[in-house]
Amino acid sequence: MTSVPSKNIWIKRQQCPCGDWKCYVTCEGDVEETSVASQLEKNETFQSDSMVSPYVGMVFKSDDDAFEYYGNFARKNGFSIRKERSRLSPQLGIYKRDFVCYRSGFAPARKKSTAEHHRDRKSVRCGCDAKMYLSKEVVEGVSQWFVVQFSNVHNHELLEDDQVRLLPAYRKIQEADQERILLLSKAGFPIHRIVKVLELEKGIQGGQLPFLERDVRNFVQNRKKIVQENDALLTEKRENDSMELLEACKVTKEMDGDFVYDFTTDENDKVENIAWSYGDSVRAYTLFGDVVYFDTSYRSITYGMLLGVWLGIDNNGKTIFFGCVLLQDETARSFAWALQAFVHLMKGKCPQTILTDLELGLKDAVRRELPSTRHAISIWNIQPKISSWFFLSLGARYPEFKSMFDDLYHAENADDFEHRWSQMVSMFGFGSDKHIALLYSLRASWASSYMRGYFLARMATSAYLKSVESFLKAICCAQTCLRSFFEQVGSSSNFQNQLRQEMQYMLTKTCMPIEEHARNFLTPFAFNDFQHELVLSMQCALSEMPDGSYLVHHYKKMDVERFVIWIPEDEQIHCTCKEFESSGMLCRHTLRVFILKNYFQLPEKYYLSRWRRESSLVFYDNQDTQTNDDGWFQEFQSLTETLLTESSITKERSDYVHRELPKELKRLISETDGKGVLVPVNPTHSLIEALLDLSPMLQEN
Repeated sequence: MTSVPSKNIWIKRQQCPCGDWKCYVTCEGDVEETSVASQLEKNETFQSDSMVSPYVGMVFKSDDDAFEYYGNFARKNGFSIRKERSRLSPQLGIYKRDFVCYRSGFAPARKKSTAEHHRDRKSVRCGCDAKMYLSKEVVEGVSQWFVVQFSNVHNHELLEDDQVRLLPAYRKIQEADQERILLLSKAGFPIHRIVKVLELEKGIQGGQLPFLERDVRNFVQNRKKIVQENDALLTEKRENDSMELLEACKVTKEMDGDFVYDFTTDENDKVENIAWSYGDSVRAYTLFGDVVYFDTSYRSITYGMLLGVWLGIDNNGKTIFFGCVLLQDETARSFAWALQAFVHLMKGKCPQTILTDLELGLKDAVRRELPSTRHAISIWNIQPKISSWFFLSLGARYPEFKSMFDDLYHAENADDFEHRWSQMVSMFGFGSDKHIALLYSLRASWASSYMRGYFLARMATSAYLKSVESFLKAICCAQTCLRSFFEQVGSSSNFQNQLRQEMQYMLTKTCMPIEEHARNFLTPFAFNDFQHELVLSMQCALSEMPDGSYLVHHYKKMDVERFVIWIPEDEQIHCTCKEFESSGMLCRHTLRVFILKNYFQLPEKYYLSRWRRESSLVFYDNQDTQTNDDGWFQEFQSLTETLLTESSITKERSDYVHRELPKELKRLISETDGKGVLVPVNPTHSLIEALLDLSPMLQEN
């Protein structure tokens, strides 16, 4: 009996969100490379006309490299190869390798049984002498493999390119095709229909798959046998591991009172769904739980469970972990429980906005369980599906469609979106396309014209999604059991294990008081965004309207105007771009108006607490860093101003400054280092060095 897989493997989900079980999407959004022609081109790197025939004395780094090279040479020349003999020595290990033509040698004679009739299959072996023999030598401590014999003389006919691909050595069913075959087989498709579906999905002619119908049949039969043998064991393993996971949660709760978890059981009192979080995560949620990203892109092959992870972003732009859930299935009922459990773990607080993947069941669950929460779908979750759905069907017209779709995403308002959408559907004949219908039904959750004003806190960006993917890959590495997975999640999400950030000295770019003021409040991550908008505000022109509002536009781009409403009584400002409502950072248009109004510092209400330095979790080395850091700079500034003033009065005082300035600076550095205050070493030290070099200039004064 085949043993149960020893590792719990997590894979990307491929089921299409359109709800059609016959439809699927590629994992990484690289559908452009899924056609057989491009795949063969990718796999046959060595099969160019300039490929050198192996020769005696040819050197390879390893025997695997040699086998790959000879295999590509063989495919190009109409045959395949196999490994024959190898020789072993105690000193060198395997030191000789023989690779031969697949028709080398002769098949051994079979003994026929009188009791049973066996089909007499003719062997393909005919004693072909084509071969490549290698020997390993160690040259200056480095192992190298040399070709010692080579022959390309065959005693049989070599195959044409359209025939050689059908040799057993080249008929491989890729992992993505295996999953698709199993899905169609489970749905009751016969083998010949499965092959036809694969051909249609890949957009190729019949018989052009890199494997045969009998390969599909053998694969399905072998997999069914394995599944039947392992099904009972896997069920038992899942039940046992789920109980171990629940027990781990109970033990963790006893050790850490802040740890929280929730679970459900089925009619047989077996663990069905389970969710958990940590004290640090719950506390972080109180600060940064305004926006939550709920990722459901991974599922376990071993257990068949769906993984859901709740993540956020802190004021330093870092991905933070809020919670985790394992679900038995991906139905609306399971998603609804997951959302209920999350709100329960987070002490009843619902997020302002939740970002998810394109998932119909999840959309319905959010609407029911989080009625006051806005549901958003990042365009970065949609882009891979767009390619998977339309690249093959549109062919050469796909780039045109992609360009039009991108313009649709950035449409200025809903009316503009609706008009362009109708044009696109008509132009490409999408009237009955189920994927287009799905996207249109969800437009309020992904199109910019509908989502403008949703608070997203810089989470709907490619940079953030990359950091999420990195976190998920870290916890979804192969684990021996669910308990090991639980421990890996705890380790990866532990705030104390994350790198503490050194305070950065943030350089100003505009020398404007409004920028200097913002630097005192914002973290480096938030200040960088603020500074970017402030610099761009200088390129904005504005016109005052009779009612006191303003029209703001780029000085070169007159066609895109933003309407800024200014209410002086409450110092309120609103822009039609709604950047502040979306990210919590003022836009260039509103900053331009503040500058016009001679504001030297912004009202503090426009520095949201989620972007302030004091809201940081554990990333700074000292909780009083900001206070002490400000005190250090105040004393530094006072000292500098005093000494420079003294130096300008008389030569004697200038000489005094020349002597005392280095001493005072060294005293300040020594005192702050001794107190554990975070001194911004790199930028400030360069400033100190510059001041230490002031002596000649002071002497001149």
